[in-house]
Amino acid sequence: MRMRRLGRTGIEVSAYCLGTMVFGRMGNPDHDDCVRMIHRALDQGVNFIDTADVYGYSETEEIVGKALKGRRDEVVLATKFNGPMGEGPNRGGSSRRWVVQAVEGSLKRLRTDYIDLYQIHHPDPHTDVEETLSALTDLVRAGKVRAIGSSNLPASEIVEAQWVSQRRGLHRLRTEQPTYSILNRAIEREVLPVCHRYGLGVLVWSPLAMGLLTGRYRKNAPRPDNARMNWVSQHLTAERKLDAVEELLTLAEAAGHSLTHLAMAFATSHPDVTSAIIGPRTMDQLDDLLAGASLTLGDDILDKIDAIVPPGTDIGPLDISYVPPSLTHTDLRRRPSHERAAARASRAEAG
Repeated sequence: MRMRRLGRTGIEVSAYCLGTMVFGRMGNPDHDDCVRMIHRALDQGVNFIDTADVYGYSETEEIVGKALKGRRDEVVLATKFNGPMGEGPNRGGSSRRWVVQAVEGSLKRLRTDYIDLYQIHHPDPHTDVEETLSALTDLVRAGKVRAIGSSNLPASEIVEAQWVSQRRGLHRLRTEQPTYSILNRAIEREVLPVCHRYGLGVLVWSPLAMGLLTGRYRKNAPRPDNARMNWVSQHLTAERKLDAVEELLTLAEAAGHSLTHLAMAFATSHPDVTSAIIGPRTMDQLDDLLAGASLTLGDDILDKIDAIVPPGTDIGPLDISYVPPSLTHTDLRRRPSHERAAARASRAEAG
C-alpha cells in the first residue's frame, strides 16, 4: 500500500483509509467479523482508520477499539465529533462544552489515550469557530489529540478557520474530509485548491458514490435486495447519475477493469487527495477493494472520464451531504415581503 504525507503534519498514511461507518448496527452487526476485517486491512498495508462517535451511536468506536488491542501503534486513528449523541440540547455540536466531553467518550470507547486525527464532523453554524478551535487546541496541548481536522466544510469556512488560527495563535485544522467521486466532483472547483494552498491533507469519503459506482445499480433494473443504501433512494435512482454509470461501465469494461476499481483509482489519482476512504461491509468487499489498489489510470482513461462527468461538477448532490442553512431556511434567502421591492411604494399606491 502506497504511503502519502497527511498534509504538513509529517504523518504518513496509506492511500486507502478504512472507513468504519457500516461496522455495527448500520451494516455489519457481527463484531468479530468486523474485527477480522480491520486486521485484514492492517495486514495488507492499510494504516489509516476513520470512524466517528455517532457511527452506530458509539458502537462502531467500540468495535475499532477492540480490534486495535495490541496493534494501536500501527495505526493512524481518526475519529469525529459533532453529531447528536443522545437526548438533550448539548449532546452534540462544536461547543467547548461538548468537545471536551466528546473526546473523553471516544478515548474510552477506542481504548486509547490519544487520537491521531480529531475531526469536526459537520459545520456548526451556531458556534463561533474560535470557540471550537480553542477547545481543540487545548486537547492537542494536553496530548489527547495529535492533529485536528474538519469534514464537509465549504471552502470559505476552511479559509476562515485558517485565519482565526493565525490571528489567535491556535492550532490549525490540518485536514479536510469532503465527499468526492467521479459523480461528485464539485470540490475540484474550490475546496481542493484551498486545501492545497493551506497544505491540508484530504481524505475523501464515498469515492464509490454510496454504491452507485460498484455497478450494482443499473438503469431500468431492479435494485439489489440486500442493498444497504436503500435509504438514500433519490441518490440511487437519479436518471442523470444512472446514465453516467452506464457510460462508465462501458468505459471500465473496455479498459479491462471493474467499475469499482476504476472509481477508486480515479479518486486517488488527484494530486490533492491524500487518501480515499473505503467502506466495506463484508470481507469479500474488502478483499475486492484491496485487490484494485495497484491500478493506475492513464491520461486517456482520465480524459474519457472527464468527458462523461466534467471536472468540478456534481451530477446531483448526495442525499446525505451537508446543506448550508441558507439553502434550507427560506428566511435566509428572502427579505420580508414589505422590503422586497427595489423602490419604496408611494403613499398613493400604498392606499
